[in-house]
Amino acid sequence: METKKPTKQVGRINGLTLNVQKINGSYSFSFHMVIGQLDEGLYNLDFHYCDNIVPGTNRPYTLKVEVTEKNPGGYLSAAEIPLPRLYIFMAGVFFIIAMVWVYTLLKHRYSVFKIHWLMAALAFTKSISLVFHSINYHFINTEGHPIEGWAVMYYITHLLKGALLFITLALIGTGWAFVKYILSDKEKKIFMIVIPLQVLANVAYIIIESTEEGSSEYALWKEVLFLVDLICCGAILFPVIWSIRHLQEASSTDGKAAMNLEKLKLFRHYYVMIVCYIYFTRIIAILLKVTVPFQWQWCYEFLVEVSTLVFFVLTGYKFRPASNNPYLQLPLDEEDVEMDEVLTESGMLEGISKVKKTSNGRERQKESTL
Repeated sequence: METKKPTKQVGRINGLTLNVQKINGSYSFSFHMVIGQLDEGLYNLDFHYCDNIVPGTNRPYTLKVEVTEKNPGGYLSAAEIPLPRLYIFMAGVFFIIAMVWVYTLLKHRYSVFKIHWLMAALAFTKSISLVFHSINYHFINTEGHPIEGWAVMYYITHLLKGALLFITLALIGTGWAFVKYILSDKEKKIFMIVIPLQVLANVAYIIIESTEEGSSEYALWKEVLFLVDLICCGAILFPVIWSIRHLQEASSTDGKAAMNLEKLKLFRHYYVMIVCYIYFTRIIAILLKVTVPFQWQWCYEFLVEVSTLVFFVLTGYKFRPASNNPYLQLPLDEEDVEMDEVLTESGMLEGISKVKKTSNGRERQKESTL
């Protein structure tokens, strides 16, 4: 026999008693709750097993909950309704700046290094990731659940974007491809730490996205994601600090103080930019999320995306391919070249050719390490 689900208004549920059916040793009940505009907000559904109220009693039970929540116009909550439009708009903005960046690279092709193309790949990957994120939320809004294929595509591009972001930031901090072509051992260790941690962070993110907030796995992986993300953010600062120290020492010990001081100033700006980016996307954004009313919690995602956009634009401007960029002004005489050599004499480098390049990217001299 099918019973009609009772419909209740929020203001009338105090002391509500629901009819419970017992079928094959299991109890079941259902209800339909309507929330008006005056009662909108965040609601929790708590379950208490009365037999376990007695101290010292811990009887096991199995609970199955099926909840269908729907707002006018879709299944997304009030805080998530603007997200599909926000993500597709930001995807278009990132695609535009990626195209502008590629145009800049082609215009100054003789001052372009590999890291510049890696920065372009990061911008395009970020745009594609946002497109799939918007599509994923669109289907959640219309169908009530994500479509597996689109969700997988979003997770893949999100993983690639995260890995590319930290790799690119760390490579810029080390000066790779700009002033040297070989990474030191301690710089390689940074990448050996950051890349696996980024994989772990993305696994944690996927688990969080696919589980309910009330589950024990959600709380655990949310803490793992926060901790691992902070470790990665801290790790990418070390190459920048090492480069700053190197330039400070070089500016005080040789006759090329002017060039080194310009590079030192640029690295300090880059360090401040990274710290501000971490501060706004990891701290300020989270504080905003827990303080604003529920219907404005989408502003958290808006702040993260805008902060990322500003950081990308400033990084591209600081390290743009141009002859007057102090970061790209490689030494042009023999005495200056000696300062920027990074190959050390060891048995592993025997017979390796060393190529020195001028600031326009062309070969200038080849030597062999004997």
